[in-house]
Amino acid sequence: MSLQDVHDLELIVNSRIPIVVIESHEEDRILELFQRLAPRLGTPLYRWTATEGLHRLARDHTPQRHAAKPAELLAQIKATTLPGTYLLFDFHPYLADPIHVRYLKDIAQRYDTLRHTVVLVSHALDIPSELERYSARLSLKLPDADALRRLVAEEAAEWGRRHGGRKVRAGRDALEHLVRNLSGLTDSDARRVVRNAIYDDGSLSGEDLVRVIEAKRDILSPDGMLSLEYDTARFSEIGGLTNLKLWLDKRRVAFTEPHPPPGLDPPKGILLVGVQGCGKSLAAKAVAGLWGVPLLHLDLGALYNKFFGETERNVREVLRAAEAMAPCVLWIDEIEKGLSAGDYDSGTSRRVLGTLLTWMAENTASVFLVATANDISALPPELVRKGRLDEIFFVDLPEADVRRRIFEIHLAKRELDPERFDLDQLAQRTAGFSGAEIEQAVVSACYTAHAGNTRQPDTGLLLHEIGQTRPLSILMAERIEGLRAWASQRTVPAG
Repeated sequence: MSLQDVHDLELIVNSRIPIVVIESHEEDRILELFQRLAPRLGTPLYRWTATEGLHRLARDHTPQRHAAKPAELLAQIKATTLPGTYLLFDFHPYLADPIHVRYLKDIAQRYDTLRHTVVLVSHALDIPSELERYSARLSLKLPDADALRRLVAEEAAEWGRRHGGRKVRAGRDALEHLVRNLSGLTDSDARRVVRNAIYDDGSLSGEDLVRVIEAKRDILSPDGMLSLEYDTARFSEIGGLTNLKLWLDKRRVAFTEPHPPPGLDPPKGILLVGVQGCGKSLAAKAVAGLWGVPLLHLDLGALYNKFFGETERNVREVLRAAEAMAPCVLWIDEIEKGLSAGDYDSGTSRRVLGTLLTWMAENTASVFLVATANDISALPPELVRKGRLDEIFFVDLPEADVRRRIFEIHLAKRELDPERFDLDQLAQRTAGFSGAEIEQAVVSACYTAHAGNTRQPDTGLLLHEIGQTRPLSILMAERIEGLRAWASQRTVPAG
């Protein structure tokens, strides 16, 4: 039990706050916290659930099942003249009833005479506006690194006792990586994750760390609004983007080290804009691979909810989950689709933008935001102005040397020897092609070769497929030239 939790709770109670709100799944920990503090509070402690009714937490008292209904419970609290502290578990569904809200308000307004403290405990609590002025929220502290090390040691010792005194196999590096990836979890969740990792094979390895990260993601974002990307591309798989690679390499230490050198502020994030198919999404994935941290993909469309206020709650929960996963890269693909302002959503997009901007300004966790956009004109000006993000990079159509490298990558990926092809001629003939269009030319040539009973495509077959392709730079020439003209004075070239 954290001494800070005890101190914070005692401070709230001594501040004469009638209603204490705790959002948490750790009921046992909360119960232990109040039982530990009860002697110093000097008031009886009660626990209520809908299944067991009201129970005074003392050895000589049994549950009072007649107080199981919420209205009866609140009426009894209001009528009781002896001061008390009441823990009401899972009371959130009953806050929609105006009778219950009125009872709570009556109890709160009579605090000076009744001295009752009502503690509402649930996984999520929306306090009615009538009760907000009488309420205070208590956030339980998450275990720090030392507490997590003790937790791992305790679970390892318990495994040893169950297996004839054997020791869990784990290197010091694996242990430290485990502790780092457990950061942000509650005590009970961290224990469950560690127990599953150890009890599988009595060891902690790199494979266990991957499962730990996945389990952590599932705990923090159970609704699938955040996805964990496993195939974080290495920068060797990307042609070009020299300036972006150099920029990221300079900031690696400031982001990945727990104690970066003095004077180096941790980087906050970047925006990648440019022509479709030129590698923005792949570059976003590669940032995590370059820095060796998890990559979280946020689907802004999945956050939107038809109920008023729920979308903003979803955004806050996802950002809290990302902070708990730190250090990590948070990737928002095609961010303009989720933040474009419009009248159709009753201002939801503007509120989502406000929530995101506030987080970007106040976030202190090691969460590096990588946003990609195809249509810069659809983005709100508040997001793209300098200061919100560290830099805005423009990913342009690849030059000849980069196109040559892209051919090498995609030919080798399909087990074709690049030296068998005239890469210089292929690069010359694909001026104006994006990386995605070059890849599709290789794919089409492979299909054509297979259909013609040819084992492998050659340069001539690739040139034929290239000739059949009308790249986006021709189909949408005016729009792309406009984008390039805008970016020339406002962004940093990624290549």
